[in-house]
Amino acid sequence: MATLNNFCENSMTRDKLEALLKKGADLIRTKVDYKYLLLLLFLKRVSDKWNYTRDKLYREFIEEGFDRKTAAELAEDPDNHDFYLPHECRWEYVRENVNEIPERLSKAFKRLADENPQLKGVIDRFEFMEFTINRENLNLLSQLVELFSTYDLSRVSPDVLGDAYEWVIRYFAPQKAKEGEVYTPREVVKLLIEMLDPKPGEDVYDPACGSGGMLITSYKHVEERYGRAEAKKLFLYGQENNPTTYALAEMNMILHGILDTKLEVGDTLERPRFKEGGYIKRFDVVVANPPWNQDGYGEERLKKAEFSHERFPFGYPPNNSADWAWIQHMLASCKETGKVGIVIDNGALFRGGREKKIRKRVLEKDLLECVILLPEKLFYNTGAPGAIMIFSKNKEERRRGKVLFINASGEYDKHPEVRKLNILADENIERIASTYRDFREEKGFSRIVDLKEIKDNDYNLNVTLYVFPEEEIEEIDVEMEWRELKEIEKEIDEIEKRIEAYLEVIQ
Repeated sequence: MATLNNFCENSMTRDKLEALLKKGADLIRTKVDYKYLLLLLFLKRVSDKWNYTRDKLYREFIEEGFDRKTAAELAEDPDNHDFYLPHECRWEYVRENVNEIPERLSKAFKRLADENPQLKGVIDRFEFMEFTINRENLNLLSQLVELFSTYDLSRVSPDVLGDAYEWVIRYFAPQKAKEGEVYTPREVVKLLIEMLDPKPGEDVYDPACGSGGMLITSYKHVEERYGRAEAKKLFLYGQENNPTTYALAEMNMILHGILDTKLEVGDTLERPRFKEGGYIKRFDVVVANPPWNQDGYGEERLKKAEFSHERFPFGYPPNNSADWAWIQHMLASCKETGKVGIVIDNGALFRGGREKKIRKRVLEKDLLECVILLPEKLFYNTGAPGAIMIFSKNKEERRRGKVLFINASGEYDKHPEVRKLNILADENIERIASTYRDFREEKGFSRIVDLKEIKDNDYNLNVTLYVFPEEEIEEIDVEMEWRELKEIEKEIDEIEKRIEAYLEVIQ
């Protein structure tokens, strides 16, 4: 049996892997879509891991007394691997002939999807033949393949591998934001999950899951607090409308070592995919950053949607913004003991018309727990600050009839890599999350407001209406300032006398 190449690189670090991907990113820049970089990372990992597992099993079977032929057959048995990997799907075969790399990659992904049902509709959505329409891109692809061949990825931890995968998505986020793709900064996701605090045995649902960041962060949250075994008891569900983004989410989950996630493709507002007992399935934690101010989802369209009456009981939003359609769908998808967390456009807090009517009815049901004003310039696709809203169908006694407002507009650091952007640092996240957990008031930062006051403000949820950061007022010592002023006047008088003396000499 063949031995692993570059065996010494099995302890590959996060920094090494990110440096490898940075080289790949610099190679492709804007010439081709960054998704091909992620596909190569995926195939290299799957292939290296398959080789490693096969070689390890082969040695074990030989030690158990099997002959070489039988040991080889058992070592390649699909039941002993995460995925079945035919010869033409393996990395060493793909890179064997430089001129055939595009064709071999295309066939490899199609065959891999055919042989592994869980990859159908995921890795076979991309066509490498389109990558190499011109000769320059063929050379580029061969360079990328050789770059990935530098390291063995068989025993890189899922956390390191998954984080590297997300690094690529984050690295290209500023560029893709200009094309309309939405990326939620992982610091914002972490804050949201810290507040919602999913636990082992619960289910988490993201109806606009993108590349899966909120679901993965939920898994890591449970893993850090309760251990990997307990994290595996967390049930993750997500729906994504864009087929390509859905495929990225599936690969993201696999590389993070999270294999039991249930992801679906489709328009959530029109046709939610997860159903149970003749209705939409309900979850313990519902979390999302849906497209802000999404147009085209007014009354006419949503009335025809599945379970329309049940999902939009507070009314239909205006045609130019689906923000409150998403909120209602998420509330309808939440168990009676569950919580909802959403990142939303700040305008959803105070706009009038249909949105105000829906907002009023939601507040009258006492479903809103907390509203957080985020700092500006956190998001790649907009400089607007954005907001987080937390809802609960079963508030604690101390929270009933009240809403906690947190003005976190000043809680940020400068982004270390992207000029003109800000980030939430760990201490910012902890301050905001602990204020929510403790239901705490802090002058100029947070305030607990009765629903009556919100009603008196015409159901306006604009955070600055209820809590505004206090400006530091510098105390002035009038007597000392007066003495300093007199000293300055004295110095000016002396300077004027010297100048007059100089002028007399000159004349």
